[in-house]
Amino acid sequence: MEDENFEPLFTNDAVIFGILMTILAIVFKTAASQSPGWKKFYKVIPTILLCYFLPSLLNTFGLVDAEESRLYFVASRYLLPACLVLLTLSVDLKEIIRLGPKALVMFLTATVGVVIGGPLAILMVSAIEPDFVGGIGPDAVWRGMTTIAGSWIGGGANQAAMYELFQPSDSLFSVSITVDVIVAELWMTALLLGIGRADDIDNFLKADSSAITTLKNKMEAYSLSIAKIPSVADLMIILAIGFGATGFSHFIADIVAPYIAEHAPYLKNFSLDAEFFWIVVISTTIGVIFSFTKLRELEGAGASKIGTVFIFILVATIGMKMDVLAILENPGFFLVGLIWMIIHVLLLIIVAKAIKAPYFFLAVGSKANIGGAASAPVLAAAFHPALAPVGVLLAVLGYALGTYGAWLCGILMQIVSK
Repeated sequence: MEDENFEPLFTNDAVIFGILMTILAIVFKTAASQSPGWKKFYKVIPTILLCYFLPSLLNTFGLVDAEESRLYFVASRYLLPACLVLLTLSVDLKEIIRLGPKALVMFLTATVGVVIGGPLAILMVSAIEPDFVGGIGPDAVWRGMTTIAGSWIGGGANQAAMYELFQPSDSLFSVSITVDVIVAELWMTALLLGIGRADDIDNFLKADSSAITTLKNKMEAYSLSIAKIPSVADLMIILAIGFGATGFSHFIADIVAPYIAEHAPYLKNFSLDAEFFWIVVISTTIGVIFSFTKLRELEGAGASKIGTVFIFILVATIGMKMDVLAILENPGFFLVGLIWMIIHVLLLIIVAKAIKAPYFFLAVGSKANIGGAASAPVLAAAFHPALAPVGVLLAVLGYALGTYGAWLCGILMQIVSK
């Protein structure tokens, strides 16, 4: 622990924010580099891991005091709800339905796998070693696992939402982030390796992948139809929608949460008296509603890209709380994460074989949950560049469901932990 009289080098949040943005810029610039060295590096080290890890060094080496900084508060209250709106804004439910029932079944199977996988993993590990999934108050392991559920159903935004709702301790959250990233990237690596043997996997699943060819053509045309160079007016409208909805969400939450706390205190067990819960749910719902209007066309001007920028700013502020070495202090938590992922994968394989779904739907359906908009398009594009928007569409649906699914998973994990 640091000396109580220790003064960090940087105490001004404006300075710290500038450092975080510089770190993010360096990570994304090098990740986009065509240099063989950087390409090899990022094949081993995931971009998102660096976005968490590098900011954590600022706190580890005493350059900043994450507890004193207000950057996370600002990012979680303003940028988080705004990015939820902008990411769900582009949901095209009609287009997703046109992908065919198998795509949606695999996506929802992946979601269910995460929701039930957490509680089952806790039960299985507790039967072996109860101390691995114990803890009380903010240090209760199930609280940390709720943040993994948020990440594995939607993404970083939903993870932050679960962090606020269930409030695990910072040390537990550090372990959670580490387990989340490492286990998810192991699965991502396996999925990418599977692309080279997609035909063999489809034969094993007895799947007809001819629909994928049609899908490629359809999505290629879709991408071209919405692409445009954004004007200043487009960007202003996108920001107005994001932050306007954020303001409205805060306004309603300030009314609903206190009312529930006063008149229905028994709902506290379901986090329904938390203002942040309503901020997240309302902003997500607004985004889904907007997706049925012409506002969804703003996706062509970069609505989801702006939302993604907000996410990574949020990730960087969360990263300042992370301790990568924390996993060495709690290997049991890592075991829970592995079992959780195995349950998710087994369920996917069983359902894919039962409905004869192509490997593409299995892989993208999974990553639309575990990884969200940050990795689902990347995986889809690995099959064919024109399929990247499929990953985006399903990932955005993941953001829409992530808040609800992760909350349900959290409640189930709380129940089985008692």
